[in-house]
Amino acid sequence: MNTSADAVPAGFEHYAELDKRLLAAVRGINILATVSWPASLEDRMIEAYGKGEYTLPEVSYKKPDLSEVRKELVAIESEAGDSDALGSYLRRTAESWRVAAEMLEAVGTDGVTAPSIQLYGRPGDAISGSHYSNLDAARYFVELSDELGADMADDDITTNISSEVLRKDLSTALDAFFGPGVIAVEVDNDLTAKAAAGATRIRLRGGTRFSRYDRHQLLNHEAFVHSLTALNGRAQPVLASLARTSPRVTATQEGLAVFAELMSGAIDIARLKRISLRILAIDMALNGADFVEVYRFFNRCGQSVADSFHSAQRVFRGVPLTGGSAFAKDNVYLSGLMDVHTFFRWALKERRMDLLRYLFAGKLTLGDVMNMEPYFQSGALAAPRWLPPWMQHVHGLAGKLAFSLFINRVRMSKVEAETLSSGS
Repeated sequence: MNTSADAVPAGFEHYAELDKRLLAAVRGINILATVSWPASLEDRMIEAYGKGEYTLPEVSYKKPDLSEVRKELVAIESEAGDSDALGSYLRRTAESWRVAAEMLEAVGTDGVTAPSIQLYGRPGDAISGSHYSNLDAARYFVELSDELGADMADDDITTNISSEVLRKDLSTALDAFFGPGVIAVEVDNDLTAKAAAGATRIRLRGGTRFSRYDRHQLLNHEAFVHSLTALNGRAQPVLASLARTSPRVTATQEGLAVFAELMSGAIDIARLKRISLRILAIDMALNGADFVEVYRFFNRCGQSVADSFHSAQRVFRGVPLTGGSAFAKDNVYLSGLMDVHTFFRWALKERRMDLLRYLFAGKLTLGDVMNMEPYFQSGALAAPRWLPPWMQHVHGLAGKLAFSLFINRVRMSKVEAETLSSGS
């Protein structure tokens, strides 16, 4: 990580110092670790639910005292100001961490719900540039998946890869791309999600079986977006905080990661359905459904007992399980995907591939990329060292996006009418 004073361009020392203070202040904030459930509790409850014994899990959390952290973040917000794009980035980032700190100090209560919605949005929020909401999109993909399900029943998607075999496979692929030992792949028996990525480590949930789709998806989602942007962010001379996913960039980062699955062919309709079901489940919980009701919803939609439990658990992390509360993070995957897809299409139309490359220079929002363009051009912000494989083939990417730009002009209602009138 490049943090030496000599590496900071002249005139940017103030921002580099504020950024250093920001990183130091938020070092102790770990959102997912604070709201996670013990693996032993999950295993015990999954066994009981498999037997039809439905009771609300009893979860306890350790509330952190982040009062001093919040004071420092308020000070950074004030000192950063809004006079230019770098100051605005620091102010908004500090603000989002402050809201996250307030959320974590309320862990285990309904006080988590409002700040989580402030950070991640709610299912009913409108999708940028459309008349549809995130909830509308989720319902569409669930219905489409159900319609196509029968036709795809013969697809050879088997979960026959152990976490240890996948660990070795991913290690080989990552060593070849980033260099030997740059990113370690580990098996973690206490991990709730199937996988989690940092700058130099990717963890896989122990005892889990993976499919070839999982392997492809993890490589493109976790490694070639989450880890890649963290590594590029670490090389930034002024804003080293671009290596860390602040709450305000979560939607763009997760949207970019799912978009990477789409562009690399690593996503399937079942994956879109899983993402969409989580949004419907958040809406259910906010409207009063308790943990058992949300679990049964996932189970009715075809998920296994274990997957249904884990999916419901994601909705109720850090909040009461009796209904009316939710942890809204999973709301960002679909809305983020839509926003990123729109941004890529716009950049192609405007012939601004440079902006798309900047998106991988660290943990940025789409707005950050636009606002901080002059600093990339001046060298105050470093261009990304690594780009995902699908971004390195510009003509292939442009071809996919160009097709989507044109095909969106075709109105399906007109196609249906013409098909019916022709009698075919």
